[in-house]
Amino acid sequence: MIKRLLFITLMLCGSSILFAQTLEEFKQIVNSEMNRAEGKMQAPVNVNTENYDLKYTRLEFDLDPAVNYIDGVVTTYFEAKEDLTSITFDFSNALPVSSVTRNGVSLTYSQNANDELVVNFPQIITTGSLDSLTVSYAGTPSATQAAFTASSHNGVPIIYTLSEPYGSKDWWPCKQDLNDKIDSIQVKITAPSQYVSVSNGLETNVVDDGSLKTTTFEHKHPIPAYLVAIAITNYQVYSHTVGSGADSFDIINYVYPETLATAQASTPATVDIMNLFQNLFEVYPYHDEKYGHAQFGWGGGMEHTTVSFMGGFSRGLIAHELAHQWFGDKVTCGSWRDIWLNEGFATYLAGLVEEHLDGPSDFLNWKQAKISNITSNVGGYVYLQPSDTVNVSRIFSARLSYNKASMVLHMLRKKVGDADFYQGLQNYLADPNLSYDYAHTPDFISHMENQSGMALQEFFDDWIYGEGYPMYDINWTQNTGAIDVVVNQTTSMPSSVDFFEMNIPIRLIGDSGQVLDVTLDNTTNGQSFNVPVSFPVVSVEFDPEYDLISKFNTVTLSSDKINISEVDINIFPNPGENKFSIEKPENVSISHVKIYDTAGKLVSVTDGMAVIDVSLLASGVHKVLIETNRGTVQKSFVKN
Repeated sequence: MIKRLLFITLMLCGSSILFAQTLEEFKQIVNSEMNRAEGKMQAPVNVNTENYDLKYTRLEFDLDPAVNYIDGVVTTYFEAKEDLTSITFDFSNALPVSSVTRNGVSLTYSQNANDELVVNFPQIITTGSLDSLTVSYAGTPSATQAAFTASSHNGVPIIYTLSEPYGSKDWWPCKQDLNDKIDSIQVKITAPSQYVSVSNGLETNVVDDGSLKTTTFEHKHPIPAYLVAIAITNYQVYSHTVGSGADSFDIINYVYPETLATAQASTPATVDIMNLFQNLFEVYPYHDEKYGHAQFGWGGGMEHTTVSFMGGFSRGLIAHELAHQWFGDKVTCGSWRDIWLNEGFATYLAGLVEEHLDGPSDFLNWKQAKISNITSNVGGYVYLQPSDTVNVSRIFSARLSYNKASMVLHMLRKKVGDADFYQGLQNYLADPNLSYDYAHTPDFISHMENQSGMALQEFFDDWIYGEGYPMYDINWTQNTGAIDVVVNQTTSMPSSVDFFEMNIPIRLIGDSGQVLDVTLDNTTNGQSFNVPVSFPVVSVEFDPEYDLISKFNTVTLSSDKINISEVDINIFPNPGENKFSIEKPENVSISHVKIYDTAGKLVSVTDGMAVIDVSLLASGVHKVLIETNRGTVQKSFVKN
């Protein structure tokens, strides 16, 4: 979903029309995801709702799109996790409750300034008991979080909801924290007959008396409160079918009449994307009900379970929101620190659409754009720090929660191999402790380790729990029947990650156009490799397919075998202000010192000096290349 008040400027590379379209499309996706979070920081975890387990909720609404008003009756079935003398729901005090009943008997209740509805029981509800109550209320929902919106399109009234993360309480009594899903829901919407109603799950009944129409939806899978949604307007409805026979299900599109032709030209792509995701992962999690799109007034999309609300129908938006049905809806991040489990996965799956439906060239462009944006800043964690969770724009950071997280998944895929990567994801989705429930980052790591047989904690410590990215200097020498390669690495945030153990892809180009792709298992700095090759090599390319998050990479042909390493040369003081000195062995002579800024621009070149003036450099991290008679060494320097 999208946050309309906050906009992220993405620094994606490329100036082509294709890149510009990709940038704008991705901005819409991210802004929509952020929009749903605007009110999040106003609602901390409510410990008063932790003593019961939600089992079933029936939501009945009388609505008229022309009126910003809701008349609701919500019945909640729950199991007591301890003896209860009362029960608390998250519910806005802007909507006055008219009655609460249990088995037809009225109960006493109160609404407070903390947006809580507290219902009192005349006798104790004992631990393990299954019980229910019904809340009746009416009024104009709060506009603070814009979770319930009465608006118009082309002069026609519309009502729609968008609740992530804590907006549900603005229009129905619920439990909003990421710790309990409702096992199943029923939604009944009564509205003037000229309108079409939309909600989660399967449409099971429509009763129309010519004046009012009541539409019933059944959703029989666990669902968190923020994914419950409704919309009502003069939708035109059409569908696509996925599969055939008993295994088929419908993709139902609810679109404005004025955009029907455009939508009908765009939504068929959903079938191809659905088939791709089902082939790669598992059958669509809600195939026994439906998938659908409902047009609404935001600029991006929101992945409500079984029906994504859409501001448009670009293929990238369709792919992103559909991907969430697996990663975000079926398995939901268990805290906002784990938001990458939702957004990084949805972003990467949209990239897989490029790879499988468009081809290698488009996927390469997709990866290149992601890496350019990721490395536009030197730091930032994918797994949020506690202080990050009070900053909405940081939670939904395009650079970190979306782009870096998606490329980390791609690097993980390259590390473990396609077979184990996809099987690990299938196992993660099928885990009975996570399926239709909540997950945390260690849950995902465990599945990938178990499937691959690899120890992956260091990888995740570097890329998910750590900051920054590596920068490489590759030196190579032609030998008979082989080339010798030395790999030097510096990092953009050495205080967080001093070395990234990575598989480094290089491409050897021969004198007659021969190509040999090689992967170097780089585990130490200054590491040497002897690479057998059957042809004379004229050039070496670093990471030709953009499979690695990195920047400032150089490849140098040396006339002599390289035997210099990072430990042989140091710069000090570091950090520094006006100058730094180079410490080196006596048998090493310096030819040039080149300094690059964070954008990769060469900002300083000095010939043969051991003391370098940096007084004119901007503050921040710089890459320093020290060219010597024994090879080139790469260092990071921080200018205070």
